[in-house]
Amino acid sequence: MRVRRLGPLVRGLAAGLAALALGGAALAGDFPNLNGERYADVRVDVRPLIAQGNGPQAEALRADLTAALRRSFADRLGGRGPSLVVLIRGLSLPPYAGGQTMGRGIGGGTQTDYLDGEALLVGRRGEVLGRHPQLTATPSSYGGAWYDPASERRRVTVIADIYAEWLRRQLPVD
Repeated sequence: MRVRRLGPLVRGLAAGLAALALGGAALAGDFPNLNGERYADVRVDVRPLIAQGNGPQAEALRADLTAALRRSFADRLGGRGPSLVVLIRGLSLPPYAGGQTMGRGIGGGTQTDYLDGEALLVGRRGEVLGRHPQLTATPSSYGGAWYDPASERRRVTVIADIYAEWLRRQLPVD
């Protein structure tokens, strides 16, 4: 029997998922209903990524995710209610070089990109009124041809779009 060791990212994701399963994390039901109010604004906080040394990529993600959230929540923005702030804690874009076979002899890529964050409902005085953690995973191939120099940048855009769309589905609707 061969034992495989988990890399730090996989261990971290496994620990995070285990913590969610054990409770203590906010569920979408813990995110308060706005009772007809609209969000005052939507913001993306990527300071944890910048602190990890991912400055240019974090800034690209901030721009892409902000735009995606504004599109996804367009009908819920512009009010006097609390702000929706998305705090991003992790972005993983592993090197991708086309389809991998994983030793099975069949094609198809197996690399996955991850975006880990938490939506915060922030009141006018800065108090956190609700939390909703979210981990989004997408195939690395969604960025297009691996040999295209723009592929990695497109991967950031794609995962931001998917994150925003799923967040829209997960948060309560009035």
